[in-house]
Amino acid sequence: MEKLIYAADDEQDILDVMQEFLQNAGFAVRTFPTGDALFAAFQEQPCDLVVLDIMMPGTDGLTVCKQLRAVSNVPIVILTARESEADHMRGFLLGGDDYLIKPFSASLLVVRIKALLRRMEMLQPASPVRCFGDLQYSEADHTVICREQTVPLSMTEFSLLGCLMEHTGVAVSRDDLLNRVWGIENEDIETRVTDETVRRIRHKLKTAGSSVKITAVWGYGYKLEAEHA
Repeated sequence: MEKLIYAADDEQDILDVMQEFLQNAGFAVRTFPTGDALFAAFQEQPCDLVVLDIMMPGTDGLTVCKQLRAVSNVPIVILTARESEADHMRGFLLGGDDYLIKPFSASLLVVRIKALLRRMEMLQPASPVRCFGDLQYSEADHTVICREQTVPLSMTEFSLLGCLMEHTGVAVSRDDLLNRVWGIENEDIETRVTDETVRRIRHKLKTAGSSVKITAVWGYGYKLEAEHA
């Protein structure tokens, strides 16, 4: 089944180009002139990936990103015409998975989208489920279970927790997490993006009542620990 992509931008020519290139790459595409229209459509029919411009009439793209992340783990690509590091940072802090600066190559957008979707599809573990403390982590099903309850993680959060699950009890550096979770193309992202993602995972594990903790190793990174391990 072909993947469904939603794209929102207030420039119709950009939407037309994105639609043409993505359809030629084998995707189904729906385009929207505002983030509000995209979010309304998503609530009726979720898609496989979202492309959001930051500056649009009505609700801005970053706010829509936050709204989507509150209800879904869908991969999100942020578009921005401003070469402002703050915009990129806010996009990642609000749950975005990648970004492109306008003007951008439509071919590059296709490549980045395929890479994001591949990250979800290629999570094939050596064993079906990894267990640590009261967590069951399944890469094949893209789920984390705590006490028979699903922990709702975004793709980025899931990937970061997976890195820590591979090295339980051993510290993983922030630089390593940045490279493995966000990719080498985003190696210049500030490490506080990692810190914010960890904060969100901690909150979700606590809400689920998990005994597993993500412990900060000062000046280095993070490690997983279980209270009753």
